[in-house]
Amino acid sequence: MQKSQSILFTQEEGKTNISHVFLPDLLSGQTLALNLETRTLSLLTDGPLLILERQFSANEIRVFVPLVETYPHYCPYEVLLAHLYSNSVSTATIAHCRQRLQEAEARGIRQQELRPIRRALSSLRTKLRYFDLGISTVREMGCSLISLKSHSHWLSS
Repeated sequence: MQKSQSILFTQEEGKTNISHVFLPDLLSGQTLALNLETRTLSLLTDGPLLILERQFSANEIRVFVPLVETYPHYCPYEVLLAHLYSNSVSTATIAHCRQRLQEAEARGIRQQELRPIRRALSSLRTKLRYFDLGISTVREMGCSLISLKSHSHWLSS
């Protein structure tokens, strides 16, 4: 399956790090501009014209970035955990977080281990509603970005 989004996380020396995110399945004709330095997400339309802008907390941005990077697929909890706790995420970091979650499951404290992720996701959901975006939970596995426009249509039917 081919990804239907494009995101660039690059920073040139002396320039602001603004990434443009295209999610045609979620935001038709609109673009998200993500400024990691100020933790600001902006919704742009052709022109470009600024439609909406919200600032996120550090933890909200840390879980938002991997959700965008894995879209349209779900983002596993171990990846979210790795982004939440590490500034430099690698396959080794993700493997460590996977093991951490497995050990927490064995000790019966998985929900406690996921609490920081759930807290960040809860506040992120509130802010993403302004962009007509939501976060869907894939039971015991992870989360994914969704369009609230398409979900509200079938919910109201």
